[in-house]
Amino acid sequence: MTEMTPDSPASPDILAALLSACDRTPDAPAMTLGRRTLSYRDLRDRILGVARSLTDEGFVPGDRVLFSVRPGLDGICLALGVIAAGGTIVFADPGAGETMFRARAGLAAPKWVAAEALLYAASAGPLSRIARSRGLQLPDYASVVPDARHIFAGPWLPGVPRGAISTRRLLRTRTEAANASTPADSHSHSHSQLAGDAAAEALVIFTSGTTGNPKAVVHSRRSLGAGLDGFARRVGFIAGERLLTDQLMVGIPALISGAHWELPPAGADPGAKPRAYLRLLPRADVLFAVPAALDSILRMLETRPAQTPNLRALLVGGAPVLRPLLNRARAQLPGTSISAIYGMTEVLPVAIADADEKLAWTEPGDFVGELMGSVTVRIDAGELIVSGPGIALAYLGQPPLTELRTGDLARVEGNRLILSGRSKDMFIRGTTNVYPGLYEPVIASIPGVEQAAMVGVPDEVGDDAIVLAIVPGPGFDEEALRRALPGLIDAAVLPDHIHVLEALPTSGRNSKLNRAALTKIVVDALKSPETSRRATTPS
Repeated sequence: MTEMTPDSPASPDILAALLSACDRTPDAPAMTLGRRTLSYRDLRDRILGVARSLTDEGFVPGDRVLFSVRPGLDGICLALGVIAAGGTIVFADPGAGETMFRARAGLAAPKWVAAEALLYAASAGPLSRIARSRGLQLPDYASVVPDARHIFAGPWLPGVPRGAISTRRLLRTRTEAANASTPADSHSHSHSQLAGDAAAEALVIFTSGTTGNPKAVVHSRRSLGAGLDGFARRVGFIAGERLLTDQLMVGIPALISGAHWELPPAGADPGAKPRAYLRLLPRADVLFAVPAALDSILRMLETRPAQTPNLRALLVGGAPVLRPLLNRARAQLPGTSISAIYGMTEVLPVAIADADEKLAWTEPGDFVGELMGSVTVRIDAGELIVSGPGIALAYLGQPPLTELRTGDLARVEGNRLILSGRSKDMFIRGTTNVYPGLYEPVIASIPGVEQAAMVGVPDEVGDDAIVLAIVPGPGFDEEALRRALPGLIDAAVLPDHIHVLEALPTSGRNSKLNRAALTKIVVDALKSPETSRRATTPS
């Protein structure tokens, strides 16, 4: 067993650090979406205004808010205001499907629900029939949490529960917030107005699981502060430079550093609307992208080289960052500093690698960077185990986390972390860790399914396509299986392909599933389009 313990700075309160940044440069631009910009003073006043307004409405520290508001200026201020009031944001994706959504809501047991007015209208209001006719199965936001208080974002629409509070009402104006504030010379201590315990839960993020066993990571303001403060210092955000991302966990560290965070408009996805996204790039100094999005951006720039941005830094994370993608990024962005981020929802992040150093690595394994000061790592039987102030508090409803077994095989050389594979059955699809053992028993319980196994088939940018291998039983109906899956497992792990086999390959005395052999079988099958069956995912 080996252990590596970097010097660990004291864990800051991430929201206190953000408010301190607002006090330092109140007139500087903080966040932009479209033609609307908030200054750091605006941001501070809105966060504290929401917190005061919620308190006036009866909100108390410890209250949880089931949150389904898109990442816009008002939505981010609402979320941060909830946390400033001592509450907990429970991110809830309506795309997970109604059954999964209800299971997650039941585990979180929130007292409040915050959602777009459109979601209320489309789930229970006059738009619900249209939504169902288009295959959109939304939970009834008005009743999914009995006796909950409701907050709606956007203009009021039929279907919004009676008595629901408008986000606009919670977002007090700058004048109102200043009048409700302590004396003007105390603005340098805005963080003193925060409610609740910085070490208590503040954020719940569902990562995977089934309808019977949802899985969510719980962070505090301090655990987030420990990881993201170190991330900001390692990346070296510069005050005033413009960051382009829709990721909260990248935008907040940039704001703490005094940078200007620009959010892409809703729907400006590199794959779906490339031109809309490309228009934002020339203004950016720093870009964060997950590997699949970066792949799309680079492909777009190949056909439009004149639109190649002059970025100071490119940050890539959320999934494995592999050599082919980095080579392309380096070739197309020759003057840009490129960093690859290794981490997970439970620890944000674990290590950061300079792309040039990563590309120059010739020893065995995947060099993922230098360890962050907020983590302590040890290697047990080859597996990377992480602990430290940057680790999440717990999985929701589970005992406290003291350390995390990552499932990655690794070694540590000095302060550098090198991965060599995975020690347990887990792969990554997009930004989701997929643990097949969670889903296979559920799928195998569907009538007509004798056995089920999931494997990941990596592509050239490090993303994994999910292939579901099925051994059919009496009465097997593939279309019925497709219809059943969205209601039983997380939408993020719905299979990209379904492959039917007479038997699953096994090995050893106990006839254990041989995943390596199964992966080879499905890879060979995917090369023959007539034997590869594309899974249908409701939109």
